[in-house]
Amino acid sequence: MPTYFCPQDGARAATTALTWCCPVCRGPWDLDFAPSAALSVNSLKTRVNSLWRYEEALPLDSPATTLGEGRTPLVPLTGTVSAKLDFLMPTLSFKDRGAVMLAELARRLSPERVVADSSGNAGTSVAAYCARASLPCTVYVPEGTSPKKTEQIRAHGARLEIVPGDREATALAARAAADAPGTFYASHVFNPYFLHGTKTYVYELWEDLGGRLPDAIAVPVGNGTLLLGAALATAELHALGLIEERPALIAVQAEAVSPLAAAFRADAAELLDEPAGPLSPTLAEGIAIPRPPRARAILAAVRESGGTFLTVSEERIRAAQLDLAARGFYVETTGVACWAAVGGWTDRSVVVPLCGAGLKTGLAN
Repeated sequence: MPTYFCPQDGARAATTALTWCCPVCRGPWDLDFAPSAALSVNSLKTRVNSLWRYEEALPLDSPATTLGEGRTPLVPLTGTVSAKLDFLMPTLSFKDRGAVMLAELARRLSPERVVADSSGNAGTSVAAYCARASLPCTVYVPEGTSPKKTEQIRAHGARLEIVPGDREATALAARAAADAPGTFYASHVFNPYFLHGTKTYVYELWEDLGGRLPDAIAVPVGNGTLLLGAALATAELHALGLIEERPALIAVQAEAVSPLAAAFRADAAELLDEPAGPLSPTLAEGIAIPRPPRARAILAAVRESGGTFLTVSEERIRAAQLDLAARGFYVETTGVACWAAVGGWTDRSVVVPLCGAGLKTGLAN
């Protein structure tokens, strides 16, 4: 069975425990796991039409908790840029890829309660999958979260806790609750099972492109869960000999909240000092994370892939949302950031995720 381990100090814990972070440094866990065998594109043709088709690459098998997530369409937008339509997931965001893994793990552990924190999409996903698994769930969100997202959380039967302050204050409130006995912290940041769910995004690209990957994979980055999942998948596919070269990972942040981009440009391994004063507001609320706990791993993954960080202005986000809508795709403001950043590329193939439905936030003002 896989075990948790801390990349900072080497501490370990059983995945059957409810220990949500390293007891030494309080940092996020990684998972000691490797695929059990190589896949082949041909072997996948008769398998279940969800992300659970990649069973050799997943740390859980024979799931009882599923909503048919995964296998979202890949659609060309230009001659070199394609979009993966993850806003067509059951709860209308890519977060379902990781939330289903957390809910299935929690179901097997039978905790007294599940708690999660989110700027919206991860919370809606955890609420939905906990409902599917018949698990009591409380979701913490910051004040100002989109009313459509809070409505969705409540609709799934979860208890909603609206926290005064920003995303960081919300995370601190949830982590305090997570320390209570009998609690499973369904954290998309601290629990690595979530990353092993998001990595299926790249496994699907590999399958849909006939056993290859594009030259670059662009992802919006706040806490970095999709980027780190992509890094896991490309490393696994390369180690198994299923791809010859790993694609560049292009990390996209909003200019208004771009701590990782600033650290990358400063050639720093960690985040720079805390910004002075309050953060500027951004339409890309899903990636407005000032202090991502996995910052070191995110920066290392982008550099190792030969990728880079790009930032986009609020004006470009507004324009990108309207441009995608004119092409038939109604996507939330966070989900258009990558199209805003790389939509004009013509020198290499790149895939962008349209990772949340426009119904979750509406059109940008």
